[in-house]
Amino acid sequence: MFINLEQLPADPILGLIKQFGEDPREHKIDLGVGVYKDNQGLTPVMQAVQHAEQKLFADQTTKSYIGPLGVPQFNEAMKLLVLGQRHSVLNEQRIALVQTPGGCGALRVAAELIKRSHGAPTIWVSEPTWGNHTPLLGDSGLNIRSYPYYDFGKHRIQFDAMLSCLNQVPAGDFVLFHGSCHNPSGADLTREQWQQLVQLVQRRGFTPFIDLAYQGFGEGTEQDAYGFRLMAEQLPECVLAVSCSKNFGLYRERVGALAVTTETVASAQAVTTHIARVVRGIYSMPPSHGALIVAQILADPNLYKVWQEELSQMRQRLLHTRANLVEQLRQRGLGDRFDFLAREKGMFSFLGLKPEQVVALAEQFAIHMLGNSRISVCGLNGANIDYFAEALAAVSAR
Repeated sequence: MFINLEQLPADPILGLIKQFGEDPREHKIDLGVGVYKDNQGLTPVMQAVQHAEQKLFADQTTKSYIGPLGVPQFNEAMKLLVLGQRHSVLNEQRIALVQTPGGCGALRVAAELIKRSHGAPTIWVSEPTWGNHTPLLGDSGLNIRSYPYYDFGKHRIQFDAMLSCLNQVPAGDFVLFHGSCHNPSGADLTREQWQQLVQLVQRRGFTPFIDLAYQGFGEGTEQDAYGFRLMAEQLPECVLAVSCSKNFGLYRERVGALAVTTETVASAQAVTTHIARVVRGIYSMPPSHGALIVAQILADPNLYKVWQEELSQMRQRLLHTRANLVEQLRQRGLGDRFDFLAREKGMFSFLGLKPEQVVALAEQFAIHMLGNSRISVCGLNGANIDYFAEALAAVSAR
């Protein structure tokens, strides 16, 4: 059977990792990295996580099964994190939330749930969107279509074109929005734009599906949840996939959650049973270690304060790096060409380079990025940002 399988092409990200690893030059820069890195180029374990983990090791008495819904105290804590203390959906218990193996697990379980309840509807994703959205959702049998989002030439959201497209989406379809720190563009919706989208959804009747992978990396944990909270408040149903990989630094622990807000308590309870059935048929139960760490941090006021301070430092580093890069490029005669970098949020942005310029950066300057010139701002730090600015100015002049 397997003898007939042909080798698949390499994943672009994995290919970039290989390319960077094989580059022998000591001054090389990796701008494809998908994890947060500090100014020393490290991805450290957060202090809040270390303290919570120490307490967990001291107090834990069993490694028994936890069931398909995950760690109960994690689920309750995540409801508060994504909705806030006083949200009507929370007060009225109109939410089903379960722990999943990371944001990827949440996306895939959501896709299976949608297929189970709606057949095989279409889910609309932004153009561009995170590269793994299409396989995670499409491999479940959902139809994937795209809507205009980012203008690569003007480096801004094409909001009018986006509205025009979404105004044709039929009831019964799903539309995926990035909650904050749009990956890969860094261009985020404003509050006014979220409000307009709510009105459009109310007219058209499709279901919003929000991917919140970077809560706290844009403007703060409260601000970054605005879009989801607004839609959950004003719309009958909303789907949310949330990840704790970035904001807790728990990448390899696989911590995430899937939430569905509903019109009634009974509906939320029914959704929970269907999610449990889906989970049982895929991976049976999620891992508990990372979820217990997150639950401990969110429940302990002192650890929560430490976590928020660390998250703020990470966010400020990204903002400072963006502003510094813009200033460095201005000093090298590029005017306002790259000013958009300071307006965008999160870890990623597009530079708007030609393919041959990307190749030149790799071959001549040992600077590695995806072929579409998407960069991870985390790859820049005090030791290499001047060199990168010089190299970018050099290839931009060609």
